[in-house]
Amino acid sequence: MFKNILFSILLVFFACHISVADDDIKSILKMADGYRQQGVELLIKTEVNLYVKDKLDKQSLYHVFVKSKRRSLVVFKSAGELGQKVLMLDDKFWIILPNTRRPIRITPMQKLLGEASVGDIATLTWSEDYDGTIVDRNITEQGVDSIKLDLISTRKGTTYHRIELFLSQKDYFPIKANLYLKSGKLAKESYYESGTMNDQRRVVAMILVDRINKDQKTIVNYQSMENKIIPDKFYNPAFLVRTDLPD
Repeated sequence: MFKNILFSILLVFFACHISVADDDIKSILKMADGYRQQGVELLIKTEVNLYVKDKLDKQSLYHVFVKSKRRSLVVFKSAGELGQKVLMLDDKFWIILPNTRRPIRITPMQKLLGEASVGDIATLTWSEDYDGTIVDRNITEQGVDSIKLDLISTRKGTTYHRIELFLSQKDYFPIKANLYLKSGKLAKESYYESGTMNDQRRVVAMILVDRINKDQKTIVNYQSMENKIIPDKFYNPAFLVRTDLPD
């Protein structure tokens, strides 16, 4: 009888422990996401710079319209790319080219510039797309007291299957991420730069380093982020094919 009671107590303890751990991961990831975006509907003006051997090789500008239910629209703003758009609806991605009648299906790994892919620009959340565990609560990364998380994708349309994510112990600000493909190959390292935007601490830049091509580095600068009411028609492929969007 005593053994049965003890066993039941242990089951309750471990069930509660697992639940608390799961909640802890989700709350931590939501706080980390908050430094990269806040709000349900956003217009994020983004500049992407490609460096080759530490010299600026190319620069592109994008307006990213982010809306709930995993909807993102990337509008190309640089000369020579005007009229191009990339649409993300949940796990599906399309590119819309000027003077074409049909959107073209692409993958989230499709490159925009340098190491910046469609998925890097169009999707921003860890808390909604990943689950995982805390691997180490006391580790130093980039000179910052950090925690290390191991994240696994929970859906098909994510750019990376697995992420090793390092967050500041103090406030869960993102420091670095190792980005892995489904094959297990380490694709990129991502570093996050802290700054102020809209009078709040934010990730103001993301540095992407290719683990294979050592000569290239891509820096994604978030120039501005504003709450904006975005019409649902912006996420309709048929509408995008025939319409040039305003700024």
